[in-house]
Amino acid sequence: MAKWRIDDLVERSERNFVEAWLESGKLLEGMESKVSLTFKQGRPHPIMEAAQRFREVFLRLGFDEVVNQVIVEEGDVEKQYGPEALAILDRCYYLATLPRPDVGISRERVEEIRRLGVQVDPSRIERLQAVLHSYKKGEVTADDLVERIAEALEVSDAKALEVLSKALPEFKELKPQPSTLTLRSHMTTAWFKTLASLQHRRPLPLKLFSVGLRFRREQQEDETHLRAHHSASCVVMDEELSPELGAKLAEAVLKQLGFKEFKHIKKQVTAKYYAPGTEYETYVKRADEWMEVANFGLYSPVALARYRIEYPVLNLGIGVERVAMILHGAKDVRALAYPQFYGEWELSDEELASMIGLEEEPKTPQGWRLAEAIYAALQRYRDQPSPCEYLAFRGEAWGLMVEAWVYERDPGVKLTGPAAFNRVYVYRGNILGLPPTGLEDRVEVVEARGRGVDTGLSYAYAIACRAAAKVEGMVKEGGVVDVRARVARHPGDVNIKVQEAARRYVQSKGGRIDVRGPVFVGVRVSVGPKPG
Repeated sequence: MAKWRIDDLVERSERNFVEAWLESGKLLEGMESKVSLTFKQGRPHPIMEAAQRFREVFLRLGFDEVVNQVIVEEGDVEKQYGPEALAILDRCYYLATLPRPDVGISRERVEEIRRLGVQVDPSRIERLQAVLHSYKKGEVTADDLVERIAEALEVSDAKALEVLSKALPEFKELKPQPSTLTLRSHMTTAWFKTLASLQHRRPLPLKLFSVGLRFRREQQEDETHLRAHHSASCVVMDEELSPELGAKLAEAVLKQLGFKEFKHIKKQVTAKYYAPGTEYETYVKRADEWMEVANFGLYSPVALARYRIEYPVLNLGIGVERVAMILHGAKDVRALAYPQFYGEWELSDEELASMIGLEEEPKTPQGWRLAEAIYAALQRYRDQPSPCEYLAFRGEAWGLMVEAWVYERDPGVKLTGPAAFNRVYVYRGNILGLPPTGLEDRVEVVEARGRGVDTGLSYAYAIACRAAAKVEGMVKEGGVVDVRARVARHPGDVNIKVQEAARRYVQSKGGRIDVRGPVFVGVRVSVGPKPG
């Protein structure tokens, strides 16, 4: 299928979204998925990989995992920080919601609905009014609104969407209204409520951990700051605790991620949710540099009392992104977190080679056997003088009689051209078609064959696969397939497919896709009923 015309789709959607949406569905009709669902190991994201390692470490240390609340009331921040809450809340994102309008169905509005092509009668208008009233009360969710309007008016969802956008303008005019709900800026904000809920339901010591997002209202994202980042956080509740446990716990966790040298520095100014003089920062040594990765301390008895928590609590928080940056030697957290936006596009030769395959290939065992037979004949008779023709396969396949021949009609040459058995190699970001032997005087050729990645695809084999695939497409009718490849100028000339991403990468890096060469391979296959 050809790629769709992006500019045309965008322009049409801006003129009439519903009409463009309906028409766009036709672009997907009759498509056949070719995605393989065979098991193959994918690549983890470095931050998610670090988060998973933290989860495994905490579990090995006997901590139970919980999922802390992401949305918290601003009052919780005030309980924990006291007067300092004003500064903390400045770093928080407040949540806003759209109000639910009280929409009436006037006579003018009924006429507008009628002009949109909807058959209007009193019962339908009454049902529509009931839906809008239920939406106002919260009994109908936003996800279901268009569907419920469609049911009330007995129209399609596309027509219901048109009614919503053109006949009910109140929905377009809605403005967000702020609430007192915030996205947690510290995992601590959520720990107090979790601890309050569990303190009398679990035996002491209570050991819990949670790995999740926290959100900070940064003025901008840069090399060291993200607006959303992960914390690997844990708490210990017991009758007696000391800050020294925090140091031991931080080292016990970080040692399992490969760190060996640590130092813990008491903060001069303690956050108000910690008890005075109990907050520390943990540093690890990487090469010759000390880097801060964690923070620990004892929660303030005042903050704990505000949640009716009766026991001391130790908290340790580790920045997942900070640790992942150290483990991967990253300099820019944005490139580590969002390589699709900030990271430099780099593909290894192995990754490029994995994006090279066949344009057409057999789909049945019989087709693959035919392709192998054709390829074997091309190899066996490759140096025979022309004009010539050799039988590659004769036998039954798909319940029919199949005969395959390899040939060259032009006189004074050989069955196959000099480049017929070139193989596709990837070397230093270049995609090259090279002979498996010879050209030892050319350094690049020798290096590509010795150090590059051999895709395993030769021109002759790819052409044999194309012939077999075409035979599979006409076994119902029978007939003759004639595949002739002369001079290769592009990968498709010899049935080699270079995926678009690989092509763009090679071009962006100033590399080459060079598969040129005289191939001169001819294959003829006849398919007909079995004799007798």
